Amino acid sequence: MTSGARIVAFGEHRPPRVVGNDDLPAALGTDDAWIQSRTGIRSRRIAGPDESVVSMSADAAGKALAGAGIDPADVDLVLLATCSMPTQVPGGAAQVASALGARSAGAFDINAACAGFCYGLSAAADAVRAGTARTVVVVGSEKLSDWMDWTDRRSAILFGDGAGAAVVQAASKPSIGPVVWGSDGTLSSLIDIPAGGKLNLDGPAVFRWATTSLGDIARRACTAAGITPADLDLVVPHQANLRIITALARSLGATNAVVADDIVDTGNTSAASIPLALARMTADGRARPGDRALLLGFGAGMTWAGLVIEVP
Repeated sequence: MTSGARIVAFGEHRPPRVVGNDDLPAALGTDDAWIQSRTGIRSRRIAGPDESVVSMSADAAGKALAGAGIDPADVDLVLLATCSMPTQVPGGAAQVASALGARSAGAFDINAACAGFCYGLSAAADAVRAGTARTVVVVGSEKLSDWMDWTDRRSAILFGDGAGAAVVQAASKPSIGPVVWGSDGTLSSLIDIPAGGKLNLDGPAVFRWATTSLGDIARRACTAAGITPADLDLVVPHQANLRIITALARSLGATNAVVADDIVDTGNTSAASIPLALARMTADGRARPGDRALLLGFGAGMTWAGLVIEVP
């Protein structure tokens, strides 16, 4: 067994097609000012017919492995966090592993919706610490555009597509903190996709839950990591709504932290949103090696998970 686990690199896939607010279907009855005032979103990426949950995952994961200088053949485990696979069986993780060239790796999917990447990251860290894996690829990937009702402005204005990935390996010093997670199945109807249907979202109810619950979860994640919110360098919550993100940052009192705002031009990408935000913040220098970052995912289920990591 090893004493700790760390992230060594991030990777991302952002579909090339950019859809601005004024490009959305006229039937939604919205405009740019209306959408920005309620969500903070200016545009989102929408995947094309040649982009899938699996192909976007493989691209993001391949970039993360290349950034870490790791041969895909050395990957022991691939975890795919997604809620938008077009099929229930088979899952996507094994297909991602094969596309990467990690053909002997273990692989499984995680469906914790928008909290999925945090669940996957915790599972990866546990696998490394237990000695069952040396190198783990964790991917959050979504093609939610396939599940949208493009006449329903409650959801159609929010969601986008993309994939983000992280590579996790053993470390002498723990750099992925203990997870604080939970669920409340009594709220499962707030966000769902009924059999044969499209995504339903009770936005006001989710907003009320998030703005009254996330602060406590975030503080407990900091306590589990042995720090206070004032010690944070980055706050990277699930990119659901800029108003939720702003309210969380204010409630948390992380006065020294840079707060992720990837939602502005990426939209809500569910399980992909946290790794996409981290990949961008690392690339543009807002996230620096050694920074302490709070990751906080929440979504359908309801499920939630928070943990503190050290930026590679």
